[in-house]
Amino acid sequence: MNTFLDFISSISWWMWMLIVLALVAIRDIFLQRKHTISHNFPVIGHFRYILERIGPELRQYLVANNREELPFNRIERGWIYASAKKENNYEGFGTDRDIYSHHHIFINNAMMPYKIEKDHPNAVDKTFLPCAKVIGAYNKRKKPFRPASVINVSAMSFGSLSAKAVESLNKGVHIAGAYHNTGEGGLSPYHCNGGDVMFHFGTGYFGVRDSDGNFSMEKLVQLVNDNPHVKAIEIKLSQGAKPGKGGVLPGAKITEEIARIRHVEVGKDVLSPPNHSAFSNVPEMVDFIEAIAEATGLPVGIKAAIGKLDQWEELADIMKTKGHGPDFITVDGGEGGTGAAPPSFADHVSLPWVYGFSDLYKLFQRKGLSERIVFIGSGKLGFPAKAAMAFAMGVDCINVAREAMMSIGCIQAQICHTNHCPSGVATQSKWLQSGIDVTLKSHRLAQYFKTFRKEFIEITHSAGYEHPCQFKMSDIDVNVDDHNLSKELDLTYHYEKTPVPFKSMQDLKDCIYLGGQYKNQNT
Repeated sequence: MNTFLDFISSISWWMWMLIVLALVAIRDIFLQRKHTISHNFPVIGHFRYILERIGPELRQYLVANNREELPFNRIERGWIYASAKKENNYEGFGTDRDIYSHHHIFINNAMMPYKIEKDHPNAVDKTFLPCAKVIGAYNKRKKPFRPASVINVSAMSFGSLSAKAVESLNKGVHIAGAYHNTGEGGLSPYHCNGGDVMFHFGTGYFGVRDSDGNFSMEKLVQLVNDNPHVKAIEIKLSQGAKPGKGGVLPGAKITEEIARIRHVEVGKDVLSPPNHSAFSNVPEMVDFIEAIAEATGLPVGIKAAIGKLDQWEELADIMKTKGHGPDFITVDGGEGGTGAAPPSFADHVSLPWVYGFSDLYKLFQRKGLSERIVFIGSGKLGFPAKAAMAFAMGVDCINVAREAMMSIGCIQAQICHTNHCPSGVATQSKWLQSGIDVTLKSHRLAQYFKTFRKEFIEITHSAGYEHPCQFKMSDIDVNVDDHNLSKELDLTYHYEKTPVPFKSMQDLKDCIYLGGQYKNQNT
């Protein structure tokens, strides 16, 4: 035994390295059959797989330039991070963006900008920017709602996001006076920290389902009665990441807490089918919307990614004939995607936001319905210039998902679907999410929203307007092709936005239906 130990101890470190490499080579050549590269090139073939694994990080930090990354480039991410931290988010020495590139946005400024008087709401609060429309007003809902912020948190479920991420977002919207969309994972305790909430459900009816997985009106009414911070209800028809596709929540991911919130069984796979069981056609959907609005008193809307328009035309005809229907429509772009999706869906199914929204808006405008609907845009619109374009096209509010995630620490690692999010935002790992300081991150979300609104207001004033709802399509140019380099939006998308009724910012502030912390100040 001593002789063997002496022999082992006599082997130098470099000999041990050779022995290990030899064992790896033997394993590569004779024992494994999965990888041709490592079989044909033992040992060194492994470096190929190592580089492939860390390739995204190398490109993100060392290779890609400031403007070429997708879905959000370094400049865009940097602006969100700096805005959230209240740091300098300015650029020096002029833009490095190719201003002649396709779809680049130009905002036509006025010779004389809008002047703020001393008693103007924005002289008191430079970030005050509520929605110009009241959700549910046209259909005379019992509890109409005017969002106190034109930028809000889009649908992201607890389960998809970590508990600390959801709590940070909700506390952040409370500080910023915005609303928080729950996503289809149900209303969790982490959504109940003071922020206004838009309760969202899809085909799985999580949180409002019976034992058979069908929609339960009784549970929805109970949820609304128990949670007065729920201000509106959104029914998901489809989402930008994977429109028309259902999903499975594996039983291994269903903890006791998630099971309790979603009203499902612990450890049992749960199916979210592509279709709703509560309705099967457009007339039934309209009746379903009206039944929910009557039972809860809240405004009710729908969310969808846009493709074919025939059923949307049917919806518009029913609304015109019957005089009721959804109070708001959230249009999700095909470029959306906090949820995991097959590349074939993420890349090719449904229209990008600008095309989908313009098609839908024109349809409802042609039917004379655009004034009675609150249009919410969702699809990489969390930047002031993009928001100006969206408002000029007819949007009344925007929802942001990935931008909100970045404001609380997301680094665009793009591994949301693996449960290994390094920033703790999109994971259920207790260790990974332990790095999230909820107090700090909630203030960063709030600061991002406030900075966004401040810059958006300044852009609006530079165009000569008091509120973004006053933007016209002729106020925005976009690059369209090499022959006619830029066109106004009305010439590009072939319609002119319906003017939004607007008196003054003070009138919005005095509204009894205004959400956020402002409502308490006015009542």
